[in-house]
Amino acid sequence: MGLGGWETPLPNLDTTAPVQRVALIDYGSGNVRSVERALAEAAQRAGLAADVRLTRDPGFVAEADAIVLPGQGAFAACMSALSADAPLLAAMTEAVRGKRTPFLGICVGMQLLMTKGLEHGEHAGLGWIGGVCHVLQTTERLPHMGWNAVTPTRRHAVLDGLVPQRHMVFMHSYVVEPDSADAIVATADYGASFACAIARDNMIGVQFHPEKSQAAGLDLLARFLAWRPA
Repeated sequence: MGLGGWETPLPNLDTTAPVQRVALIDYGSGNVRSVERALAEAAQRAGLAADVRLTRDPGFVAEADAIVLPGQGAFAACMSALSADAPLLAAMTEAVRGKRTPFLGICVGMQLLMTKGLEHGEHAGLGWIGGVCHVLQTTERLPHMGWNAVTPTRRHAVLDGLVPQRHMVFMHSYVVEPDSADAIVATADYGASFACAIARDNMIGVQFHPEKSQAAGLDLLARFLAWRPA
């Protein structure tokens, strides 16, 4: 067993390599400090010297080795805050879409990957993974909060080794529905099945909060930091 219930070990890393620059995008979303601390802890567990920086500096984002977009709150408010900083958004877009820098979206940070969100109206998203963000259709009470099982649906480097039914922490009422089911890499169930992790090329997004999910979440973050998309 690997760390925290993972079946396969983390990839071997060259710890003599230069410090990895990790850009945690600062656009006014909440909960960023816990994500920052979790990324630093995950890097340490992976044996990686990482400069995890909460930043809105376009220069640092452009040269980052990995980019994390957190998110807490409403789709429209988060997208509006991100769009309001044109240099930051341009640098992030060029890094992720142009240079194929590894990207992780967390919660609303994942939802913004959709073409549009339907929370309190219709609002444009980043559209990097086509689809729609809509309210979770369930008979259960919303918001969906607390620990829930995550079930991988296909292999992905960031999820490989995740024991089926591993639990993560969720706090949301809205979910993503990608245009292509091939983008879904894990699901969860809360009165209805929904996509809780999506991925395409150098991008992955998770609906749950790895920074709140103890060992399992730290392992996922470590795998993300070790990820080198083809």
